Amino acid sequence: MCTAVTYNTRDHYFGRNFDLEISYHEEVVITPRRFPLPFRRKATLEEHYAMVGMAVVAENYPLYYDATNEKGLSAASLNFPGYAEYQPEKEGADNITPFEFIPWILAQCKDVGEARKLVERMNMAAIPFSDNYPLTPLHWIIADKEESIVVEPVREGLKIYDDPVGILTNSPTFDIHLFQLNNYMGLSKDNPANSFAPGLELKAYSRGMGTMGLPGDLSSVSRFVKAAYTRLNSISGESESESISQFFQILGSVAQQRGCVQVEEGKYEITLYSSCCNTDKGIYYYRTYENSQITGIDMGREDLGSQELIVYPLIQGQQIKMQN
Repeated sequence: MCTAVTYNTRDHYFGRNFDLEISYHEEVVITPRRFPLPFRRKATLEEHYAMVGMAVVAENYPLYYDATNEKGLSAASLNFPGYAEYQPEKEGADNITPFEFIPWILAQCKDVGEARKLVERMNMAAIPFSDNYPLTPLHWIIADKEESIVVEPVREGLKIYDDPVGILTNSPTFDIHLFQLNNYMGLSKDNPANSFAPGLELKAYSRGMGTMGLPGDLSSVSRFVKAAYTRLNSISGESESESISQFFQILGSVAQQRGCVQVEEGKYEITLYSSCCNTDKGIYYYRTYENSQITGIDMGREDLGSQELIVYPLIQGQQIKMQN
Protein backbone atom coordinates (compact mmCIF):
# COMPACT_ATOMS: atom_id res chain seq x y z
CA MET A 1 0.00 0.00 0.00
CA CYS A 2 1.11 3.61 -0.38
CA THR A 3 0.67 7.22 0.71
CA ALA A 4 0.95 10.30 -1.56
CA VAL A 5 1.41 13.85 -0.28
CA THR A 6 1.43 17.41 -1.62
CA TYR A 7 3.06 20.27 0.31
CA ASN A 8 3.72 23.99 -0.16
CA THR A 9 6.46 26.14 1.31
CA ARG A 10 8.14 28.71 -0.94
CA ASP A 11 7.99 26.01 -3.64
CA HIS A 12 5.57 23.15 -4.22
CA TYR A 13 6.50 19.56 -3.38
CA PHE A 14 4.88 16.27 -4.37
CA GLY A 15 5.83 12.73 -3.46
CA ARG A 16 4.90 9.43 -1.93
CA ASN A 17 5.76 6.33 0.02
CA PHE A 18 5.77 3.23 -2.15
CA ASP A 19 4.84 0.33 0.11
CA LEU A 20 5.06 -3.23 -1.20
CA GLU A 21 6.62 -6.58 -0.37
CA ILE A 22 8.59 -6.84 -3.64
CA SER A 23 10.54 -4.45 -5.84
CA TYR A 24 10.13 -4.42 -9.62
CA HIS A 25 13.53 -2.75 -10.04
CA GLU A 26 12.10 0.74 -10.32
CA GLU A 27 14.41 3.58 -11.35
CA VAL A 28 14.28 7.34 -11.65
CA VAL A 29 13.31 7.98 -15.28
CA ILE A 30 13.31 11.25 -17.22
CA THR A 31 11.16 11.27 -20.34
CA PRO A 32 12.42 14.08 -22.61
CA ARG A 33 10.13 16.16 -24.81
CA ARG A 34 10.89 14.31 -28.04
CA PHE A 35 10.77 10.74 -26.74
CA PRO A 36 7.90 9.16 -28.73
CA LEU A 37 5.11 8.18 -26.32
CA PRO A 38 2.87 5.52 -27.90
CA PHE A 39 -0.63 4.75 -26.64
CA ARG A 40 -2.64 1.62 -27.34
CA ARG A 41 -5.74 3.41 -28.66
CA LYS A 42 -4.44 6.94 -29.25
CA ALA A 43 -1.86 8.37 -31.61
CA THR A 44 1.76 8.50 -30.53
CA LEU A 45 2.80 11.81 -29.01
CA GLU A 46 5.99 12.73 -30.84
CA GLU A 47 6.50 15.90 -28.78
CA HIS A 48 5.20 16.67 -25.30
CA TYR A 49 6.13 18.04 -21.89
CA ALA A 50 9.19 16.44 -20.29
CA MET A 51 8.69 14.56 -17.02
CA VAL A 52 10.69 12.96 -14.23
CA GLY A 53 9.64 10.30 -11.77
CA MET A 54 9.90 6.74 -10.55
CA ALA A 55 9.18 4.05 -13.12
CA VAL A 56 9.88 0.59 -14.39
CA VAL A 57 11.10 0.69 -17.98
CA ALA A 58 9.58 -2.22 -19.92
CA GLU A 59 10.04 -2.55 -23.68
CA ASN A 60 11.47 0.98 -23.68
CA TYR A 61 8.25 2.33 -22.15
CA PRO A 62 8.20 4.20 -18.79
CA LEU A 63 5.65 2.59 -16.46
CA TYR A 64 5.47 5.47 -14.01
CA TYR A 65 4.53 5.06 -10.35
CA ASP A 66 4.74 8.83 -9.82
CA ALA A 67 6.07 11.72 -11.88
CA THR A 68 6.17 15.49 -12.33
CA ASN A 69 6.31 17.33 -15.64
CA GLU A 70 8.29 20.45 -16.51
CA LYS A 71 5.22 22.66 -15.91
CA GLY A 72 4.94 21.53 -12.29
CA LEU A 73 2.01 19.14 -12.65
CA SER A 74 2.37 15.84 -10.78
CA ALA A 75 0.56 12.52 -10.64
CA ALA A 76 0.91 9.26 -8.72
CA SER A 77 -0.80 5.89 -8.97
CA LEU A 78 -1.71 4.02 -5.78
CA ASN A 79 -3.12 0.57 -5.19
CA PHE A 80 -6.95 0.48 -5.08
CA PRO A 81 -7.88 -3.17 -4.47
CA GLY A 82 -11.52 -4.23 -4.22
CA TYR A 83 -12.81 -1.03 -5.80
CA ALA A 84 -11.04 -0.38 -9.12
CA GLU A 85 -12.99 -1.49 -12.18
CA TYR A 86 -11.83 -0.90 -15.73
CA GLN A 87 -14.16 -0.72 -18.70
CA PRO A 88 -14.51 -2.19 -22.20
CA GLU A 89 -13.40 0.17 -24.93
CA LYS A 90 -15.91 2.94 -25.53
CA GLU A 91 -16.53 4.63 -28.86
CA GLY A 92 -16.21 8.40 -28.78
CA ALA A 93 -14.07 8.46 -25.64
CA ASP A 94 -10.31 8.63 -25.10
CA ASN A 95 -9.60 4.98 -24.34
CA ILE A 96 -6.59 5.14 -22.04
CA THR A 97 -5.16 2.16 -20.17
CA PRO A 98 -4.17 2.34 -16.49
CA PHE A 99 -0.45 2.14 -17.28
CA GLU A 100 -0.82 5.04 -19.73
CA PHE A 101 -2.66 7.36 -17.35
CA ILE A 102 0.34 9.24 -15.91
CA PRO A 103 2.18 9.83 -19.22
CA TRP A 104 -1.11 10.72 -20.98
CA ILE A 105 -1.87 13.44 -18.41
CA LEU A 106 1.62 14.78 -17.77
CA ALA A 107 2.61 14.82 -21.44
CA GLN A 108 -0.19 17.26 -22.31
CA CYS A 109 -1.33 19.21 -19.23
CA LYS A 110 0.25 22.12 -17.42
CA ASP A 111 -2.16 22.24 -14.47
CA VAL A 112 -4.98 20.40 -12.71
CA GLY A 113 -7.62 22.30 -14.67
CA GLU A 114 -6.31 20.94 -17.97
CA ALA A 115 -5.91 17.47 -16.47
CA ARG A 116 -9.53 17.45 -15.30
CA LYS A 117 -10.72 18.18 -18.84
CA LEU A 118 -8.68 15.27 -20.21
CA VAL A 119 -10.02 12.91 -17.54
CA GLU A 120 -13.60 13.93 -18.31
CA ARG A 121 -13.13 12.66 -21.88
CA MET A 122 -11.40 9.49 -20.76
CA ASN A 123 -12.53 5.88 -20.58
CA MET A 124 -10.23 3.70 -18.45
CA ALA A 125 -9.90 0.73 -20.79
CA ALA A 126 -9.18 -2.76 -19.45
CA ILE A 127 -6.02 -3.32 -21.52
CA PRO A 128 -2.93 -4.74 -19.75
CA PHE A 129 0.59 -3.75 -20.72
CA SER A 130 1.65 -7.37 -21.25
CA ASP A 131 1.41 -10.84 -19.76
CA ASN A 132 4.31 -9.92 -17.46
CA TYR A 133 2.56 -6.72 -16.35
CA PRO A 134 -1.15 -7.51 -15.98
CA LEU A 135 -3.82 -5.03 -14.94
CA THR A 136 -3.39 -3.67 -11.41
CA PRO A 137 -6.22 -1.99 -9.46
CA LEU A 138 -5.22 1.67 -9.23
CA HIS A 139 -6.44 5.15 -8.49
CA TRP A 140 -4.56 8.43 -8.92
CA ILE A 141 -3.82 11.79 -7.36
CA ILE A 142 -3.04 14.75 -9.65
CA ALA A 143 -1.67 17.96 -8.16
CA ASP A 144 -0.22 21.35 -8.98
CA LYS A 145 0.75 24.21 -6.68
CA GLU A 146 -2.85 25.38 -6.26
CA GLU A 147 -4.99 22.24 -6.01
CA SER A 148 -5.19 18.47 -6.21
CA ILE A 149 -7.78 15.96 -7.39
CA VAL A 150 -8.27 12.21 -7.05
CA VAL A 151 -9.36 10.06 -9.99
CA GLU A 152 -10.97 6.68 -9.28
CA PRO A 153 -12.10 4.08 -11.82
CA VAL A 154 -15.16 2.39 -10.32
CA ARG A 155 -18.10 0.41 -11.68
CA GLU A 156 -19.96 3.56 -12.73
CA GLY A 157 -16.93 4.92 -14.61
CA LEU A 158 -14.29 7.50 -13.68
CA LYS A 159 -15.01 9.64 -10.63
CA ILE A 160 -13.15 12.87 -9.93
CA TYR A 161 -12.90 14.24 -6.40
CA ASP A 162 -11.44 17.52 -5.21
CA ASP A 163 -8.73 16.74 -2.65
CA PRO A 164 -8.59 19.60 -0.11
CA VAL A 165 -6.14 17.78 2.18
CA GLY A 166 -3.58 16.90 -0.49
CA ILE A 167 -3.35 13.25 0.60
CA LEU A 168 -4.16 9.90 -0.98
CA THR A 169 -3.73 6.38 0.39
CA ASN A 170 -5.52 3.23 -0.77
CA SER A 171 -8.96 1.63 -0.48
CA PRO A 172 -11.76 2.44 0.21
CA THR A 173 -12.98 5.24 -2.08
CA PHE A 174 -11.77 8.79 -1.49
CA ASP A 175 -15.13 10.15 -0.36
CA ILE A 176 -15.11 7.69 2.56
CA HIS A 177 -11.58 8.74 3.57
CA LEU A 178 -12.56 12.39 3.49
CA PHE A 179 -15.75 11.84 5.48
CA GLN A 180 -14.00 9.97 8.26
CA LEU A 181 -11.94 13.06 9.09
CA ASN A 182 -15.09 14.26 10.85
CA ASN A 183 -14.30 11.70 13.55
CA TYR A 184 -11.07 13.52 14.43
CA MET A 185 -12.11 17.18 14.45
CA GLY A 186 -11.33 17.40 18.18
CA LEU A 187 -7.62 16.68 17.70
CA SER A 188 -5.25 19.59 18.22
CA LYS A 189 -1.56 20.45 18.21
CA ASP A 190 -2.22 22.15 21.56
CA ASN A 191 -2.67 20.38 24.88
CA PRO A 192 -6.36 19.94 25.71
CA ALA A 193 -8.40 21.99 28.16
CA ASN A 194 -10.60 20.11 30.62
CA SER A 195 -14.00 19.76 28.96
CA PHE A 196 -14.63 16.34 30.51
CA ALA A 197 -16.17 17.65 33.75
CA PRO A 198 -15.96 21.27 34.93
CA GLY A 199 -15.72 20.41 38.63
CA LEU A 200 -13.13 17.66 38.24
CA GLU A 201 -9.47 18.56 38.51
CA LEU A 202 -7.80 17.10 35.43
CA LYS A 203 -4.36 18.01 34.16
CA ALA A 204 -2.36 17.36 31.03
CA TYR A 205 0.52 15.13 32.18
CA SER A 206 2.34 15.00 28.85
CA ARG A 207 2.99 17.04 25.76
CA GLY A 208 1.03 15.94 22.70
CA MET A 209 -2.15 14.99 24.53
CA GLY A 210 -4.16 17.06 22.07
CA THR A 211 -3.47 14.33 19.50
CA MET A 212 -4.78 11.47 21.63
CA GLY A 213 -6.97 9.38 19.36
CA LEU A 214 -4.86 10.02 16.27
CA PRO A 215 -4.50 6.65 14.50
CA GLY A 216 -1.11 5.03 14.54
CA ASP A 217 -1.74 1.73 12.76
CA LEU A 218 -0.68 0.99 9.17
CA SER A 219 -4.09 0.48 7.54
CA SER A 220 -4.94 2.73 4.60
CA VAL A 221 -7.74 4.52 6.48
CA SER A 222 -5.49 5.27 9.44
CA ARG A 223 -2.58 6.35 7.27
CA PHE A 224 -4.91 8.80 5.50
CA VAL A 225 -5.88 10.43 8.81
CA LYS A 226 -2.33 10.45 10.19
CA ALA A 227 -0.80 11.85 6.98
CA ALA A 228 -3.55 14.46 6.65
CA TYR A 229 -3.09 15.64 10.25
CA THR A 230 0.70 15.74 9.91
CA ARG A 231 0.65 17.50 6.55
CA LEU A 232 -1.98 20.08 7.51
CA ASN A 233 -0.16 20.96 10.75
CA SER A 234 3.39 20.86 9.41
CA ILE A 235 5.51 23.98 9.70
CA SER A 236 8.66 24.29 7.64
CA GLY A 237 11.20 26.92 6.79
CA GLU A 238 11.26 27.99 3.15
CA SER A 239 14.74 26.81 2.21
CA GLU A 240 15.11 23.76 0.00
CA SER A 241 16.82 21.80 2.74
CA GLU A 242 14.15 22.62 5.33
CA SER A 243 11.34 21.93 2.87
CA ILE A 244 12.48 18.52 1.71
CA SER A 245 13.45 17.52 5.25
CA GLN A 246 9.95 18.35 6.45
CA PHE A 247 8.40 16.55 3.50
CA PHE A 248 10.26 13.34 4.28
CA GLN A 249 9.24 13.71 7.93
CA ILE A 250 5.58 13.79 6.82
CA LEU A 251 6.11 10.61 4.81
CA GLY A 252 8.03 9.07 7.69
CA SER A 253 4.99 9.43 9.94
CA VAL A 254 3.22 6.72 7.89
CA ALA A 255 6.19 4.64 6.70
CA GLN A 256 6.11 0.84 7.01
CA GLN A 257 8.86 -1.17 8.69
CA ARG A 258 9.78 -4.73 7.82
CA GLY A 259 8.04 -7.22 10.06
CA CYS A 260 5.00 -5.08 10.94
CA VAL A 261 2.74 -6.08 8.01
CA GLN A 262 2.98 -9.68 6.81
CA VAL A 263 1.33 -10.31 3.44
CA GLU A 264 2.20 -14.00 3.34
CA GLU A 265 4.54 -16.34 5.18
CA GLY A 266 7.96 -14.72 5.28
CA LYS A 267 6.97 -11.70 3.12
CA TYR A 268 6.48 -8.25 4.62
CA GLU A 269 5.28 -5.01 3.18
CA ILE A 270 7.81 -2.20 3.62
CA THR A 271 8.29 1.34 2.33
CA LEU A 272 10.54 0.45 -0.60
CA TYR A 273 11.14 4.11 -1.42
CA SER A 274 9.97 7.58 -0.49
CA SER A 275 10.04 10.40 -3.02
CA CYS A 276 9.80 14.18 -2.94
CA CYS A 277 9.84 16.31 -6.07
CA ASN A 278 10.30 20.06 -6.07
CA THR A 279 7.77 20.60 -8.83
CA ASP A 280 8.82 24.22 -9.42
CA LYS A 281 12.43 23.28 -10.10
CA GLY A 282 12.01 19.74 -11.48
CA ILE A 283 14.31 18.17 -8.87
CA TYR A 284 13.35 14.64 -7.87
CA TYR A 285 14.56 13.43 -4.47
CA TYR A 286 14.29 9.92 -3.09
CA ARG A 287 15.48 7.58 -0.39
CA THR A 288 15.05 3.83 -0.14
CA TYR A 289 14.42 1.37 2.67
CA GLU A 290 18.10 0.46 2.88
CA ASN A 291 19.43 3.94 2.10
CA SER A 292 18.15 6.77 4.28
CA GLN A 293 20.36 9.37 2.59
CA ILE A 294 18.37 11.71 0.30
CA THR A 295 19.49 11.53 -3.34
CA GLY A 296 18.49 14.19 -5.87
CA ILE A 297 18.19 14.21 -9.66
CA ASP A 298 17.68 17.55 -11.44
CA MET A 299 15.66 17.23 -14.63
CA GLY A 300 16.86 20.67 -15.73
CA ARG A 301 20.45 19.45 -16.02
CA GLU A 302 19.53 16.94 -18.72
CA ASP A 303 19.00 17.35 -22.46
CA LEU A 304 15.21 17.60 -22.48
CA GLY A 305 15.19 17.78 -26.27
CA SER A 306 16.48 14.22 -26.46
CA GLN A 307 14.60 11.30 -28.01
CA GLU A 308 15.88 8.73 -25.50
CA LEU A 309 14.82 7.95 -21.95
CA ILE A 310 17.28 9.03 -19.25
CA VAL A 311 17.50 6.45 -16.47
CA TYR A 312 19.11 6.57 -13.04
CA PRO A 313 19.22 3.29 -11.06
CA LEU A 314 18.41 3.73 -7.38
CA ILE A 315 21.25 3.88 -4.89
CA GLN A 316 20.16 1.12 -2.55
CA GLY A 317 22.97 0.60 -0.04
CA GLN A 318 23.15 2.63 3.16
CA GLN A 319 25.34 5.74 2.82
CA ILE A 320 26.95 6.46 6.18
CA LYS A 321 29.14 9.49 6.82
CA MET A 322 31.66 8.79 9.56
CA GLN A 323 32.56 11.79 11.70
CA ASN A 324 35.76 10.41 13.25
